[in-house]
Amino acid sequence: MDGRVRYATRQVPTGTAGPTATHSAGGPLARVFPRAGGDRVSVTDPEAHASPDASDDRSDGRGDGPSDRRSLATSLGPALAETCDNRLGPITWFKADWQRGGAATGTASYDHDGGRAEVVVKIPVVRRELTWLQRLQDGETPVVPRLYAAGVEIGGYDLAWAVMERFAHGPLGLHWHDQHVPRVAEAAARFHAAAGRYDVDEPPRDEPWEALLRDAMESIRINQVENERGWTESLKRLGPRLSALVEEWNARDVGGWLHGDLHLANAMSRTGIDDGAVCLIDLAEVHSGHWLEDAVFLERQLWARPERLKRHKPVRAIAAARRTLGLPVEADYPRLAMIRRLLLAATAPRFIRSEGHPAHLAACLRRVKSALDELK
Repeated sequence: MDGRVRYATRQVPTGTAGPTATHSAGGPLARVFPRAGGDRVSVTDPEAHASPDASDDRSDGRGDGPSDRRSLATSLGPALAETCDNRLGPITWFKADWQRGGAATGTASYDHDGGRAEVVVKIPVVRRELTWLQRLQDGETPVVPRLYAAGVEIGGYDLAWAVMERFAHGPLGLHWHDQHVPRVAEAAARFHAAAGRYDVDEPPRDEPWEALLRDAMESIRINQVENERGWTESLKRLGPRLSALVEEWNARDVGGWLHGDLHLANAMSRTGIDDGAVCLIDLAEVHSGHWLEDAVFLERQLWARPERLKRHKPVRAIAAARRTLGLPVEADYPRLAMIRRLLLAATAPRFIRSEGHPAHLAACLRRVKSALDELK
């Protein structure tokens, strides 16, 4: 590869934002709360983070569902090949077990100035994801997929697309290995360092914790959450302390860029499934904030599998990796991390569709109790 990405059209404006992704546990619910404060991307099955939405393969009846978009992308294959100066080989479209959302994804080969590469083709691409793919292409081994070609329209349609590196190994979420946590932690720190070259030009995400906690308490009542009494007692303990804890959390430094969806299903490798450097995919959730948000997000995916947290602690591992790269790590980061754990765990019942797996909710309740005891 000669280091030059071929753009069929203008590059994407760097301030363009993408939608928030979400998972759905499916199944009947007494009540699903409206999206006040946005959705959270989260694990519902402790065995695997990313499973496809129940509605992923169904149109909504208006002709713009995921299946329709994939059919459209398939029909645009010849136009895409022509746009890529016929460097792109035949595309084999697929739907991965870990993939969610409506993008069409395929594999192909791509002839570039350095030879032939195996690639992934994605249509459409969220503009925010394309922006960060473009931004983070420095060096021979970027922490994100190498980008071979990209554009923001194809065949007369306003659809962003990308032809990017196909990794030989991954995602890491397909099977467990004790080295997954430190490897992903190192990749997260590399991402923070690379993204940190760009000024933060947006505010952090709004998280209305008081409202979310009220909704969580209501959800526990009407959805008959297991161990309702334990949840009710713990959230009542939190109530009088919530404002002070939120104020402390909101005082954190939010001057960094985060991956925003850091989990094992978004971790790939060029060298090996159980060793070697990790690269991060799925950049649609990149946003401003504090590095602990990525760290606790990664840890939270494993709360229901505590045996996987015995050897390596994600928050501690990312802190160590950041120090190695010369990135700032606050002296009081363990307390800030504990506050973040408490806020996420306590409001999990509010997101009953995406965090309603019994094992995950039980783990969240344990986290609430331990955090309340530790935070004095």
